Amino acid sequence: MDSIRHLLGSNRIVPVVKIEDAARAVDLQAALVDAGITIIEITFRTDAAAAAIEACRASAGSMVVGAGTVRTIEQVDRAIDAGAEFLVAPGFSRIITEYALKKGVPHIPGTITPTEVEMATELGLDVLKFFPAEQAGGPGFLKSLGAVYPGIGFMPTGGVNAGNIKDYLALPNVLACGGSWMVKPEWINAGEFGVIRKTAAEALKAISQTES
Repeated sequence: MDSIRHLLGSNRIVPVVKIEDAARAVDLQAALVDAGITIIEITFRTDAAAAAIEACRASAGSMVVGAGTVRTIEQVDRAIDAGAEFLVAPGFSRIITEYALKKGVPHIPGTITPTEVEMATELGLDVLKFFPAEQAGGPGFLKSLGAVYPGIGFMPTGGVNAGNIKDYLALPNVLACGGSWMVKPEWINAGEFGVIRKTAAEALKAISQTES
């Protein structure tokens, strides 16, 4: 697998998925790949998360599959056992971060303050989640962090949508944005993968037109 920094930077959007039926995971993955997205974060917000990760990893798809909302040692183990290629946490826990790093899996903890950023960098991390992005100050706050932490790449998540993602991605310290607007749980539950494909493709097209 390429470095997590490269993967985020090349995709720019990370679908953050809450899935209740693991049987729908492969079709979801296929829809996103067809749209041009090759990375996904399946969150441990449902009991189906580990099975969904395992299903995606067992398929013939070309997507890099990660686990999100990883908050406990047990979830780290379950995610890795299922085949997760990277881990994302909503907050920063030194215990969880050190454990994940010992397991050799890229870990992206959530940070919101300069203190948390420095705690993460002390462990050698240079890719961090910024969560909840909108509620914590949005692009303006991230711009301020970039001035004093130029080597850190952020993945803002939380309140990011089609209307504001360009403001985040315009910042040099933002690698990619995590979002769920193109993978709404109700669309997944209803099997509306055409809608997901269309929404994801439109998001990528809008971003590429802005950055070109």
